[in-house]
Amino acid sequence: MPEMIGDTSPIQYLYQAGLLDLLPTLYGQVILPQAVADELAEGRNLGVSLPDPVTLSWLILRQAQDLTPLASVVNVLGAGEREALALALEIPDSIVLLDDAPARRYARTLGVKFTGTLGVLLKAKQSGHLTTVLPVLDQLDSLGFRLDSVTRASVLKLACE
Repeated sequence: MPEMIGDTSPIQYLYQAGLLDLLPTLYGQVILPQAVADELAEGRNLGVSLPDPVTLSWLILRQAQDLTPLASVVNVLGAGEREALALALEIPDSIVLLDDAPARRYARTLGVKFTGTLGVLLKAKQSGHLTTVLPVLDQLDSLGFRLDSVTRASVLKLACE
């Protein structure tokens, strides 16, 4: 199974939807860049409901060794996204959990495989760990997850709902 590298947004939304346990169920251990752990800590300090990675045994904190390949996108991507992509370049055949459109576009240019919150939900449904996706999409919407109507319809079609 390829190694999974988590970014802040999928961790946040899965946690807030009460579905963070899908990650170890579907992927085993998840590597969390130090910058993502820092972003989660910043959010918790501001009162946002976010997990503490130290309390999750299936999360492995890891810092990227070389951020140089991502220097050109320092003003476009957040620190967590940059470090997640840098780790993906360092870990062959890994998959990055990314929701942010600019980060996903940049992942494509780097040849990095990725999925996101919606991909996790679809995989969970297909593997029988989630019975229905629709209420989760509604819950994500109430949490502020950005999802356009075309993508929502596509996800529901893929989920056979």
